[in-house]
Amino acid sequence: MVFLTHILGYAIKVPRKHLREGFIDSLRLTVRGGAGGSGLPRYGGKGGSGGNVYVVTKEELTLRNVKKKWKKINIHAETGTNSSMKGILGKSGNDINIEIPCGVTILDDNGLKLGELNEANLKLLVAKGGLGGCPETGFCGQKGQSRTIILDLKLIADVGLVGFPNAGKITTLKPQLGTMVYEDHRQITVADLPGLIEGAHANIGMGHKFLKHVERTKLLLFIVDIQGFQLSVHSPYRTFLETIILLNKEIELYKPDLLDTSSMLIINKMDTDNADKIYDDIKDKLEDLANVASEYPEEIRPNHVIEFDDIVTASLALKKKNEIEMIKEKIRSILDINQEKELILNKEIVSNSELHEKLKQQVKQYGPTLLSP
Repeated sequence: MVFLTHILGYAIKVPRKHLREGFIDSLRLTVRGGAGGSGLPRYGGKGGSGGNVYVVTKEELTLRNVKKKWKKINIHAETGTNSSMKGILGKSGNDINIEIPCGVTILDDNGLKLGELNEANLKLLVAKGGLGGCPETGFCGQKGQSRTIILDLKLIADVGLVGFPNAGKITTLKPQLGTMVYEDHRQITVADLPGLIEGAHANIGMGHKFLKHVERTKLLLFIVDIQGFQLSVHSPYRTFLETIILLNKEIELYKPDLLDTSSMLIINKMDTDNADKIYDDIKDKLEDLANVASEYPEEIRPNHVIEFDDIVTASLALKKKNEIEMIKEKIRSILDINQEKELILNKEIVSNSELHEKLKQQVKQYGPTLLSP
C-alpha cells in the first residue's frame, strides 16, 4: 500500500545564487611571518630573515574576492635561507601581500585594532618575519610572528539609509551598495541597510553588523512610515514621532558621534489612509523635536536630539519620477553644501598655517638676535 504524504512539499529549496553567496563584511585569517634561516657559527654567517605578511588596499575588491583567493585561511610567508659557505648572508624570505578592499579595519583575535585602511594603496604589517640566525640568537633562526586577524569591512558611501523594517527601504537581509548617477555624470553612492529593530545598539537583530556601515557615510537618510511601526503582534505599536525618537536613541547608544552627521528625513507612505491628517498634526512638532522628545519616557528619550537638514514627504512605492528626482536633488544639495563648508574650513586652516610660517620666517630675518654673555 502506498501512503500519500506532504513531506516532499516541505523540501528545502536551494536559494538563488546571489542569496547563497551573500555579502561578506567580516573575514578571519591566520597569518604567520616566515621563520629566519640558520646562521653559520664557523664563519659568523647570518641567516636570512623570514618574510613579512602585509595587507594592502586595492580598489574594486570585496572580501569575497579575498576569501576566494586565499582559500587556505592559514597564510605563511617564506622562510629565510640558511647561511652557508657559498653565501655567508642568507637571503630574506619573500613577503606576502594580501590585497583587501578599502574601508577595512584590521583587528587581532582579542579585538585590538591593528589599523584602519580607508584609501587605496595603503599597506599595513600584520605578521613580522623571524630574525635570521646571528650571534645574538645563537645562530638559530627565530620563528615568525603568528596571529589571527579579522578584516572588518565598513562600507564607504555618501549616504546611509536608516529605518525600521517595512518603512519603505529595499527589503534586504544584507547591506547593499548602490550608485545614483546624475545627468552631469555626478555620482553619489548609497548604502542600503537592513531594517533596524529596538535594541539594535545592543546588537539585537545583528544591529552592530548593520549600524557599523553608516559610520563612514556623509549623510544619514532616515525613512519613516507615516503610520508608525509595529514589529509584531507581540511588540508595542510606535507612532511616527516615537519611531523617529527611537531611531535617534538607537544611534546615540551605538555611537553618539554619528548624530553630528548631516541627516535628512523622508516621511514615507503618504498615499495611505489618513496620512495627510497625521502629517498636518505632527508637522509643527518636527520643527521642535527636542521639546517633543522631552515628553517621552527616559528609556527611549535621547540626550542629543537629531536636527534634520531637510524633511520631505513621499510615496516611494508609487515610484513617481518627479518625487524621486526631487529627493535626489535634495540629497545632492546637502552633500554639496557640506563639501563647500569643508573646503572653506580646510582653506582657513592652510591659510593660518601659511601665515604662521611666514611670521616665523620674518622674526628670524628681522627680529633681534640674542647673544649669550
